[in-house]
Amino acid sequence: MPQRTSHRVSCEKRGHIMRIGLDRAAKRNAFDLDMLNDLCLAYGEYEQDSEARVALVFAHGEHFTAGLDLANVAAQFAAGWQIPTGGCDPWGVFGGPRVSKPVIVAAQGYCYTIGIELMLASDINLCASNTRFAQMEVQRGIFPFGGATLRMHRSAGWGNVMRWLLTGDEFDAHEAYRLGLVQEVLASEELMPRALWLAERIADQAPLGVQATLASARQAVHEGEAAAAQHLHTTITRLMASEDAQEGVRAMLERRPGDFKGR
Repeated sequence: MPQRTSHRVSCEKRGHIMRIGLDRAAKRNAFDLDMLNDLCLAYGEYEQDSEARVALVFAHGEHFTAGLDLANVAAQFAAGWQIPTGGCDPWGVFGGPRVSKPVIVAAQGYCYTIGIELMLASDINLCASNTRFAQMEVQRGIFPFGGATLRMHRSAGWGNVMRWLLTGDEFDAHEAYRLGLVQEVLASEELMPRALWLAERIADQAPLGVQATLASARQAVHEGEAAAAQHLHTTITRLMASEDAQEGVRAMLERRPGDFKGR
């Protein structure tokens, strides 16, 4: 397992769910170098744990993240920051491996810059109604380099996204929903229960099927529909021979939920 040496990110597995918590609440969970490295290593821990089927990323304290702690990380990024050994790339743009399993993000309070980009690289996003978003890099002399320029316009449309990326203005949870950045907006007290329920729903499904679904969809996005289509037959042939597929048929015939083992 990768070893995390600081305490900027908590990591706790409950059943098949890996709960990954941003834990620098005194600084509104702004990402310093230790926190960046810790989150990468927590993703690596999730990827390597065969019993962990879904990751839920949340934040300790009132705010998801105030974004990058530029005073702390600027020099390292200028020199070329890299994903630490044993880690996975939560943003999918910094050259490290990505996790092959689903990631859910639950955000509240401030969700700025690299926090938005973390959501854009995740699979399902929820937020509290009090969440405030901003991709404010242009106000700091830089630009969104964690994936916003690559992904945000896919769901929201060019003009809708440029409205926020080119001004750095703040927008609210309902605008985030309109843009497709989040799939649900919830009362603050309902955010974590709903996110955990959703994580459990995914964890209850056949892990090989879930991972194959994710891999096929990602391939279609990155390589195109035709490239992804070429792998459909070989993937379903492999899955049909799995123990989980056999259990799925039995569960259907017996009219009960499947008891899947991931093999």
